[in-house]
Amino acid sequence: MATILSVSGSPSASSRTARLLRHLDDRLTSQGHDVIPLDVRTLPAEALLHADFGHPAIARATALFEQADGVVIGSPVYKAAYSGLLKSLLDLLPQYALTGKTVLPLATGGSTAHVLAIDYALRPVLASMGPAHITPGWFILDKDIAVGDDGTLTVAPGSAEALAQVTDQFSAALGGRTTVLAAAG
Repeated sequence: MATILSVSGSPSASSRTARLLRHLDDRLTSQGHDVIPLDVRTLPAEALLHADFGHPAIARATALFEQADGVVIGSPVYKAAYSGLLKSLLDLLPQYALTGKTVLPLATGGSTAHVLAIDYALRPVLASMGPAHITPGWFILDKDIAVGDDGTLTVAPGSAEALAQVTDQFSAALGGRTTVLAAAG
């Protein structure tokens, strides 16, 4: 099927956002996709902060975006916007790094006051990067994500159902894109 880059913009090593993305990665993998996780926090801070486009780690991250058919972008919401860490990576990518790609935006946050962060902060930046399609995104409250002592992720039933739906819509959009590209070739 498709190659998907799953990007976590969380600065935290114990991030609910990253764990949620890895959970969705498993769903996408079970649907036949090849999923590549990328935690932006693992990229060198010096390269991100000094906009070192030529740094090998930044070049590798850029190559991952180029290789992907689809991109899942997840971020915690801070002060009504996606993380500065994610912003620093997006700023280093080529202007049209998402050209022809299908994109699924996701956000996590502590309050429903941040629910519009996807549509008013993240989606415009992603749209400016030329994707073929941005599927409906989803915001999930932190309280709906629980991590057990063994690392097992549990998502509250209502949120789990909504996440499954947007993930499946994204997967279907990728399937359609792959079919269209195969027919054109």
